[in-house]
Amino acid sequence: MTTPVHGPAPVPVAAARPARSRRALVAGSVGNFVEWYEFGVYGYFATIIAAHFFTPEGGSDAEGLVKTYASFALAFFFRPVGAAVFGRVGDRIGRRPTLILVICLMTGATALIGVLPTYATVGAAAPWLLTLLRILQGLSAGGEFGGAVSVMTEFAPPGRRGRYGAWQSFTVALGLLGGAGAAALLATVLSESQLTGWGWRVPFLLTLPLGLVALWLRLRLDETPAFASAVAERSVPVRPPPAGETARAIALGAGRVMGWSAAGYTFLVVLPSYLQSTLDATFQQALIATVLANLGFAASILPAGLVSDRVGRRTVMLAGALLVAVLALPLLNLVQDPGASTYAKGAALFGAGAAVGLMAGPGPAMLAEMFPTTVRCTGLGLAYSLSNAVFSGCAGLIITEAVKRTGDVDIPAYYAAATCAVSVLALLTLRGDDHRRALR
Repeated sequence: MTTPVHGPAPVPVAAARPARSRRALVAGSVGNFVEWYEFGVYGYFATIIAAHFFTPEGGSDAEGLVKTYASFALAFFFRPVGAAVFGRVGDRIGRRPTLILVICLMTGATALIGVLPTYATVGAAAPWLLTLLRILQGLSAGGEFGGAVSVMTEFAPPGRRGRYGAWQSFTVALGLLGGAGAAALLATVLSESQLTGWGWRVPFLLTLPLGLVALWLRLRLDETPAFASAVAERSVPVRPPPAGETARAIALGAGRVMGWSAAGYTFLVVLPSYLQSTLDATFQQALIATVLANLGFAASILPAGLVSDRVGRRTVMLAGALLVAVLALPLLNLVQDPGASTYAKGAALFGAGAAVGLMAGPGPAMLAEMFPTTVRCTGLGLAYSLSNAVFSGCAGLIITEAVKRTGDVDIPAYYAAATCAVSVLALLTLRGDDHRRALR
């Protein structure tokens, strides 16, 4: 049995017109693209950022990389704060103003990273300024997921919540691929000195025009029918969801997406730095590997969401979690094997990404179905953000530090497999017919 929050009984809401549904899908998706493009760029340029901001003269490269990932993790720990703050705005004032606020904050903070002075210029102030901007990004990202998924699923036509919610995850993949593509292009057309000197700033500055497009789309967005209906009924006394029950649903939701969070960041974001620092891969080789993993991720997301509308979220997400738990170590060993063919390694990376996509496709709709309209923004945002804070934000830090201390190059596989095993247990509590029930 699932453990949803029991709020007021479901009430009919006006169905969204197809044009409004498509507009909501685009407006919700584009912000996710900007957010994950930036987070991908930060991960892909982690070694360069470490040298510029966290490695003063005399410091080691490994120490600088650990500090870079610590800043990465800190931003994730501010996501739950953003989910709580902006989720409250979304549940009380509306989904639309929330999405407008978070895209402005994310775009501004990301563009400023592109012009930030380095340690060589301003000394110890540089890492602090970078960390401050990362915190602002974490706050905005925390509000982005709850608002975007609420908009997508509340505008979704009957029987299509999985498909609509999957676009959130699909634009995550597109954002990560966009970041990897930008990094790979710069690494190809610029010399190493140009890339490390100023070229790494270009992808961060590109978020400014992207963010302006996202803002324009969101300014044209209508409020969701579910939220409009909830506002109309506020004059009627209703029993609010008990706080304890909401907290339990948030904890359960975080457990259900734990494997998605951890395995996703392990294979899709942390991989380039791991390959460079542990397996002595070049920057270009690491990026190609990451692109292959992200292509597999992107390829499976929308089909997984579509299939989950027919057979249920539980079946599809369990398949993804079990595949990662069982195959993470063999796939990583194949990538590590110098005798393995390039094609075999590429297939392994593609397959790892595809397995994560099976969890990411149905995941947003699954979380939306756990909470009633009055707490949906906050509830699903906190469940996702808490899981990401602990298991995604810390992935690079945990893996880098553990490999450094133990010398065990299989740490990434152990981490992904263990978290997916826990998610399997949490996913077993899902009801098989949740995808057929109306949103409450």
